[in-house]
Amino acid sequence: MSESPDTRSLVSASSQLNLMEIDTIDDKEFDIPQVDTPPTLESILNEPEEEEEPFILEDTSLMNTESIDAHSCETSSLASSDSGDRTHLKRKRKTLELHTAIHGSVLRHSILKGISAQIVSAADKVDAGLPTAVTVSGVIVVGTSHGLALVFDLNQALRLCLGSTATGAEYGAVSALSINHDCTRLLCGFAKGQITMWDLANGKLLRTITDANPPGSAILHVKFTDDPTLAVCNDSGGSVFELAFRRVMGMRTCDSRCLFSGSKGEVCNVEPLHTPPDLKDHPITQYSLLAMASLTKILVIGLKPSLKVWMTFPYGKADPSSIPQLAWQFVPVQKAVNPVLAFCRGVTVHFLLVKKDDSGTIHVIKQRQLQLDCDIISLSWIDSRTLVAVDSGEKLRVVDRPSQEELETIDMAEVQLVYNSSHFKSLATGGNVSQALALVGEKACYQSVCSYAGQIVILGTKSAHVMTLRSWRERVDFLLKQERFVEALSLAWSFHEGTAKAVLGLFGDPAKRKGVVADKMVEILFQYVEHSLKKCPEHGKIQVMEQHFLDVVPVVVDYCLLLQRTDLLFSQLYGRLGENCVARGVFLESLEPYIVSERLGCLNAAVMKDLLAHLQDNNMMDSIGNCLVHMDITSLDIQQVVQMCWTNQLYDAMIYVFNRGINDYINPMEKLFQVITPPLRQGRALTDEQVVMGNKLLVYISCCLAGRAYPLGDIPEDLVSQVKNQVFEFLIGVHSADAGPDEDMYPYIRTLLHFDTREFLNVLALTFEDFKNDKQALEYQQRIVDILLKVMVENSDFTPSQVGCLFTFLARQLAKPDNTLFVNRKLFDQVLEFLCCPDDDSRHTERQQVLLELLQAGGVVQFDEGRLLRLAEKAEFYQICEFLYEQKHQYDKIIDCYLRDPLRKGEVFNYIHNLLSIPGYSSEEKQCVWNKALQHIQELVTLDPAKSADLVVVHFPEEVGPIITQLQDDHLVFQFLRCLLDLREGPHPQALLKLSPDLNELHISLMCRFAPRQLTDFLKSSQEYRLEEAIQITKQNQLHEATAYLLEKKGDAHGAFQVLLKTLKVKLCALTEGGGAQQRSGEECEGGAVLRRVEEGLRDIIALCHRSSQSLNPQQREVLWFPLLEAMMSPQKLLKGPDARPTSEALKELTMNVLNRMSSFIPLPAIIQRILQDPVYGKGKLAEIQGLILGMLETFNYEQTLLETTTSLLNHDLHWSLSHLRAVVSKGLHPRQDQCNICLQQYKRRHDSPEQIIVFSCGHLYHCHCLQRKGRSQMDPRLFQAWSCYKCTSSQGGRGGDRGALETGRGRNTSLAQTSRTAVGDVKKVFVETTLDPQQSQSWDQLRSLYRGPSRLAILSEISHCHGNEKSGLLNPAQPGTGSIFHSENFQLKLSPPPLVEE
Repeated sequence: MSESPDTRSLVSASSQLNLMEIDTIDDKEFDIPQVDTPPTLESILNEPEEEEEPFILEDTSLMNTESIDAHSCETSSLASSDSGDRTHLKRKRKTLELHTAIHGSVLRHSILKGISAQIVSAADKVDAGLPTAVTVSGVIVVGTSHGLALVFDLNQALRLCLGSTATGAEYGAVSALSINHDCTRLLCGFAKGQITMWDLANGKLLRTITDANPPGSAILHVKFTDDPTLAVCNDSGGSVFELAFRRVMGMRTCDSRCLFSGSKGEVCNVEPLHTPPDLKDHPITQYSLLAMASLTKILVIGLKPSLKVWMTFPYGKADPSSIPQLAWQFVPVQKAVNPVLAFCRGVTVHFLLVKKDDSGTIHVIKQRQLQLDCDIISLSWIDSRTLVAVDSGEKLRVVDRPSQEELETIDMAEVQLVYNSSHFKSLATGGNVSQALALVGEKACYQSVCSYAGQIVILGTKSAHVMTLRSWRERVDFLLKQERFVEALSLAWSFHEGTAKAVLGLFGDPAKRKGVVADKMVEILFQYVEHSLKKCPEHGKIQVMEQHFLDVVPVVVDYCLLLQRTDLLFSQLYGRLGENCVARGVFLESLEPYIVSERLGCLNAAVMKDLLAHLQDNNMMDSIGNCLVHMDITSLDIQQVVQMCWTNQLYDAMIYVFNRGINDYINPMEKLFQVITPPLRQGRALTDEQVVMGNKLLVYISCCLAGRAYPLGDIPEDLVSQVKNQVFEFLIGVHSADAGPDEDMYPYIRTLLHFDTREFLNVLALTFEDFKNDKQALEYQQRIVDILLKVMVENSDFTPSQVGCLFTFLARQLAKPDNTLFVNRKLFDQVLEFLCCPDDDSRHTERQQVLLELLQAGGVVQFDEGRLLRLAEKAEFYQICEFLYEQKHQYDKIIDCYLRDPLRKGEVFNYIHNLLSIPGYSSEEKQCVWNKALQHIQELVTLDPAKSADLVVVHFPEEVGPIITQLQDDHLVFQFLRCLLDLREGPHPQALLKLSPDLNELHISLMCRFAPRQLTDFLKSSQEYRLEEAIQITKQNQLHEATAYLLEKKGDAHGAFQVLLKTLKVKLCALTEGGGAQQRSGEECEGGAVLRRVEEGLRDIIALCHRSSQSLNPQQREVLWFPLLEAMMSPQKLLKGPDARPTSEALKELTMNVLNRMSSFIPLPAIIQRILQDPVYGKGKLAEIQGLILGMLETFNYEQTLLETTTSLLNHDLHWSLSHLRAVVSKGLHPRQDQCNICLQQYKRRHDSPEQIIVFSCGHLYHCHCLQRKGRSQMDPRLFQAWSCYKCTSSQGGRGGDRGALETGRGRNTSLAQTSRTAVGDVKKVFVETTLDPQQSQSWDQLRSLYRGPSRLAILSEISHCHGNEKSGLLNPAQPGTGSIFHSENFQLKLSPPPLVEE
């Protein structure tokens, strides 16, 4: 069967080292210093590069392989999904993602059919057994489980069958194979430890080695080195042996030497460095390097000239079941080729570079590691940049080492990979291996995967497979077979740009490589177009067909532009797509973004005409406008295009066509002026379209005068001066070309001034900047200025703002140092008179702003300042006055300007503050401003008292008295003082200003008049007043609440009580007098307000009594509380009749509140006695006071029951906890084991001295001194030692010595401990004397854990909190305090009656 040229032989003489790619290796990843002296391999590295692929000798019948590309669905490329979004059918252009990495299928997976068939046949016919190992060199050798070695030639024909089943019965299965470098000798290792050597030329057995390794261990690896007389083997004991083959006196012998003993660490993988034939003179080869991988580290040793360890490297933390892997490869770096060892155990691949410097010193350098997301069970190089790894899920992963990118993943489950687990467990010799090595062997497949000459051979249970790198053409064709054209193009482009990974088959210089790939891409583009036309749906919605081509055309255009093949795009490809009308439309529409982005600047005439016609037919006028300004339109019909643009309002395109097509820069302006001039002349408002045209006209004029093309680019240099002159001449024309008899002079300038004066003048200002050295341009400049003055000054149809803009423009031009303009100064005087006309009150702000801009632009030099100031004051232009005063440094007069300006009065405070605070002003200037501010202080306070107070605190703290004297109005003084005393909201927060007591008392007096409700709060917050004077003021103003507060503060609590009691009696009198009328609808609200005032007064007096009772004796308390009770009870006898019932009920409720509060300080018998003595209740029936007495009795019963029940619960709980504690402490403990959990020594074996042990209830046992050393005890202040279990607390993250940890984990960690003392031969249990307090605390915690809800004691505690020390709710137990569980209306506290105690 004929193979493709890229189906390489398994024995390709050349290694995968591509010396032509040395310059493309990334040197940074190796971190190697530059070598000054070139290495001896310079001749190899400088070989001339061939233009075509290298010739490799191969026989077309060499391999009978069955390609499994047809099953490519099982091979998943990492980046093989189509990036196009096909889920919508809108007319959306598809953008190509060139940055997405597409790798395609990197490896070709083929089955070696001949070898596979022979393996199955041998198992059936000669009882060869199952395959166990494979190796490849000039031949392919497969070892079997019955001791046979099947040797196949390159045609997959069975050439030799080495060994016999009898040998297999004696030696076991073939566990390892190795072929020497010239393919003449074969080493076979067996499961029972023997090694045989065969002559591959005639199949003769040359040696049988039975004593190379200890008996009873299997051979895991046997490997030839580059020296044919030297080999190494590794057995299941973890040892490594050197095998030296000798021939003495015609006798073949083998000397064995132990290189590494398994007792120091078991080695499970060895890999000698094999040098390819073209590098046989490499300086490293003389050392015969060998890499060994143990379970903890790797070792690199040299076997020659003497045994030497070059490097050891630990893996770090790894999964114990992971398999160590080793793989050597020669890698070109910095024009030198050196061996690199890749090794891993788990998910991280490490790299070691071995190099020899000029001095002969060998260096082993650690390289950048590679991190994978899988557990690796096999690792091989397939070329100098690419690694192939097999993970524990039997997925083969192709990884590019420099970029650390996974290129492809192939599922190998169907291969049924052969594992070497039985050899690692040494089952043939009884399984005498370590547990660690047996665990590693579960996934060992060292003998099932081998790499040779850029190919990976994999051995399955019934088949053999080969993985080969595909050539770049094959990778592209593989995608084409699957009709994945976009990915094929992306992959080909990566080959073109040199960014592809694992490239095979591209040689020669970069230009020739690009040429070869470009030809392939052109071929793909044609196939893609043909395929899209063939697959286009013939029927259905037009949107579906459009979307079909929208997925194709942008890709085709993109790659044609990338390849710079527009000739191909517009000739052959467009011609082919044009055969389909839908494809033709999509193609033309797809050109727009490339034209706009200027990636496509030159279209041939036919395509350009087709494009414009298509866009016009589809009414896509915006697209026409966008395209025209980026195209070369010299080949189009200019008049036709201009007419189309004008008709469809494509003004940018029209201007561009005029400018670039016929070098006409005037016609576009004429056309635009014709549209906007008539409505402006007639005074009509412009439409939105006309405004757009006017703005474009201004921008176009600016571009022409600046030498720039519109809308983008630059005017050709030879036309710049001509265009400027033409535009100037056009603008300053006296009349237009088709002027009528009524046309005003200079129509174009007049039109632009009316359209937007400011912007037109800005255009002129920008233009004048370039006129410095151009004499003709300076003449144009003066002429335009004269025309502007003539047009605007001599006409009254311009607003003051427009006139001001003109003179501001002129002032700026005249202020320039190199100014050449001349403007009559009288014109400025006329403008000043016009703007400052006092008779014209219209547009006052606008005229002032215009004049201010004129002065700021330098126009002040054009006026007489004295006359200007008089006119400004007359016209009330205070900002103008401020501008002039500031130039004269008369800052005090600016204050007058602020105060007289109604729009800026509020800014005067900031101005004064800034001027007095900011440095840069002289002391005289600040003093003038300071005096002016004081002079106007009353006006400032009237304007804003808060800001005035802030200003006074900062700058006038010593002038408070004079300022208050200067203020005339009392209310103004009150506002000012209030702001002075509370500056928290000021714009410049400062510390509160301390005023004299007189001013504070003045403020209190004014507050009594203007803010009496805020007086008490002020008195509480301020401490700067005198008490006696303040009391007199509040008494004079009859503010009883404030008076009472001051009396209480003075210490006269009785006096304060009398004041509040008197106020309360007045309110009660008002309530009783209106008690019958308050139910009438007209007075209901008023009666409710009186009752609320009574409640407020009662609340204040009760609070006073409560505060005062804390420090009074019982007699003094009665003096306070009983008059209050009498005051509340006496009005009730006046309320009679049904109308007074609501008021009476309210008073009784208030009286009950008084009784509740006073019961905390007055004994209940005294309260009952006083009630019975009261005339209201003493002479009446018992029913009138029944409610009061019953409430008191109920409170008493409630308290007594609560106290007795609490005592009973506490006694019961204490008894239970002590009983439980006693039971627990007295219970025997049985330890789980007879050894200490810390030192792991059995306590019975310590015979040196009696040893104290501690046993916890969790079953753990410790020596006392071990537990003390771990810090698992704490000494109680009462000499009690508390122990905690070290193992339990450690498992829960706590520390035995941490009391917080003991509390949180008390349920298990602090188990009860028993301490015993062990002597020789017997165990006596001796309990440590303990106190009850710590254990009682522990049992109490356990008790609490038994309850699912709140404990009984918690409920009682909450009850006590609810009622408090004051017993505020004792007379109403159904209403507990806020925030408790008793807020629930359904909750009822059911207390059992106290137990009967017999005397």
